[in-house]
Amino acid sequence: MQLKHLLGGLAAAACSWGIAAPAHAFCGFYVAKADTDLFNEASKVAIARDGERTVVTMASDFQGEVSEFAMVVPVPHVPEEDQIHVANPALMDHIDAYTAPRLVEYYDENPCEAERRQRMMKDMVMSAPPLPEQAMEEAEELGVTIEAQYEVGEYDILILSAEESNGLITWLNQNGYKIPDGAEETVGAYLKRDMKFFVAKVNLDRHDGSDMLRPIQVAYEDEDFMLPIRLGTVNSTGKQELFVFAMSRTGRVETKNYRTVKLPSDMDVPIYIKDEFGDFYKDMFSHQVKKEDGKAVFMEYAWDMGWCDPCAAEPLSRSELRELGVMWLDEGPQDDERYFGPQPVDVFVTRLHLRYDAKTFPEDLEFQTTGDRTNYQGRYVLRHAWRGDYTECKAAGDYANTLVKRWDDEAVALAKLTGRDVNEIRTKMASLGYSAAAIKGIEIDTPKPKRSWWQKLWGKG
Repeated sequence: MQLKHLLGGLAAAACSWGIAAPAHAFCGFYVAKADTDLFNEASKVAIARDGERTVVTMASDFQGEVSEFAMVVPVPHVPEEDQIHVANPALMDHIDAYTAPRLVEYYDENPCEAERRQRMMKDMVMSAPPLPEQAMEEAEELGVTIEAQYEVGEYDILILSAEESNGLITWLNQNGYKIPDGAEETVGAYLKRDMKFFVAKVNLDRHDGSDMLRPIQVAYEDEDFMLPIRLGTVNSTGKQELFVFAMSRTGRVETKNYRTVKLPSDMDVPIYIKDEFGDFYKDMFSHQVKKEDGKAVFMEYAWDMGWCDPCAAEPLSRSELRELGVMWLDEGPQDDERYFGPQPVDVFVTRLHLRYDAKTFPEDLEFQTTGDRTNYQGRYVLRHAWRGDYTECKAAGDYANTLVKRWDDEAVALAKLTGRDVNEIRTKMASLGYSAAAIKGIEIDTPKPKRSWWQKLWGKG
C-alpha cells in the first residue's frame, strides 16, 4: 500500500467531515476561497490530457442576450458529431471551487497548557501493559509475532508480523479487530513483501466519550497540447481573465512558451483580511501580474485529486471526472491488490490563471505535462492570538513577546503581496487591537525598526 494514499485519505476526511484535528495540523479551519466569480471577463477551460488524447471543456462568463452568444475556438481536426458533448455547468463550478486559492485560520492555544501537555507527552508513549498470556500464546500458535505495543493517547497500538494471512486475520478477529471477509489475498500480498501491520484500537478507559476521534467539450487526438487564445482577443474590450484546469495522470501541467509562476502562498496575513478576502485576492493578483510585466501564467493550485488540505470544496467524484473527460479512470486492471476498497483517483489537477490581451500574450498557449507531483496551493493564513493572562507562566510571557513581531511580519507580508502601504496596514491593525498596546500584564520587548542599508553603512538611524 502506498502510504501517501492512506495519509491523503485521512487528511481529506479531517477537512471534509469536521473530525477533530490537533491545533498544529495543516488542515486548520477553511474560511474563504477566491473563485472565478471575483473576476469579470473570465473564461474557464478544463482540459483532460493523456498522451495525444484530449478533452477540452469550455465555459464563458458571457453577458447579454443569449441569442447573441457565439464561441469560436480553433481545433486541430474536424471533429465527428459524437466527439462533441454538452457538459453540466456544475462541473466547472465544482472544479473551480475545489482548486480555488483559500484562506484558512488557526487559533493559538494557551501556551501554559501546551507546556503542561509537553510534560505529559513524555510519559504518554510507553510500553503498554502486556497482552494477556492467552493472547500471546494464541498469537504464537497462529504464526503471529507482536513486534511492539504502545499506549498513545486514547489508542492501544500493536505492530504485528505474521507467517501467513489466515493466521493473522484469525488472531485479529479473535482480539476485537474486525477484518472484512475476503481480505486474505490482499493481506497475503503484503506479507510476501515482508510488510508489517500497524493496528490500533480505542481504549475506552482513556477516551473522552465523544463521537469524534482525532482525522472534479470536445474530444480529439493531436500531438500538440495547446489552447488557442488569440482569437479571443479580437473582440475584447480590454484585459481578459482565463482559468485553465488541466488534468493529467503524470503530474503538473505548465506552459512551454510563457513563464509559469507560482503565486505567492503560505503567507500569514492580518486577521481583518477574513472580512475582505475577495478584495485582498484581486489586489494581490493584480500586483503579481504587474511585477511579471503582464506576461506570466500563474499557478494557483497543483494537487492529487484524491484529497486536499484544506478543502475549499469536496474533491470531484470519479463520475464527475469522467464527465470532464478524464478517459483513463477505467483503463487497466480494475482490481489492484495494493488497496483495500476503491482504488485511488489517479488524477493530478493544475489550476492556471492568466490575465491577457493581444499585446501581452501574442501566441496561443502551449502546454506540457510533467512528472512533478509536488502539491501546491494558493493558501493564506490567519492566526488568532491567544488572549489571556500573559503572567500565568513563563511560556505565556515568552509567547506574548512574539506577538508584536508576528503582527508586524503579517503587515509586511500583506504589503508585499498587494502593493498596499505598509504603514496604513499597521495603523488599521493597531486600531483593531493588534499592537503592543493590546498586550497587558508584562513588559513587551518591542522590536526596533529595521535600518536601511545606508543607515547601517554610516551608522545613522
